[in-house]
Amino acid sequence: MSLTFIDTNKLPRKPSNGQGEITEVLNEALCKARNVQGSLRWLKPAETFRPSAPGKHQLIYLMEGKGSISLNAKDYPVEKGAGVYLGPAENATITAAGGSLKLFHLVVPQIPK
Repeated sequence: MSLTFIDTNKLPRKPSNGQGEITEVLNEALCKARNVQGSLRWLKPAETFRPSAPGKHQLIYLMEGKGSISLNAKDYPVEKGAGVYLGPAENATITAAGGSLKLFHLVVPQIPK
């Protein structure tokens, strides 16, 4: 198995339907990752991100900034270093507060038993 270096600073950012900017950093095209997808997302103040990956597991890690995350209709303040796991039927809303946010979002399929 060979090592793949991905310079995320050189990957293009794309607008994401009012949910900030996104660039994929882990997928089949970049590094032959077949069952997992990873992306970086940047939110400007007051922008929100609603992760949606029905039937899949998600991990979201806050790399920079401060904001809030809404889980089960309750808001929690979050800052750099915070993370949340979302199961296949769970959802959340993440909002940038006071500055921009940088998130790492990992999506993994549900493996049948």
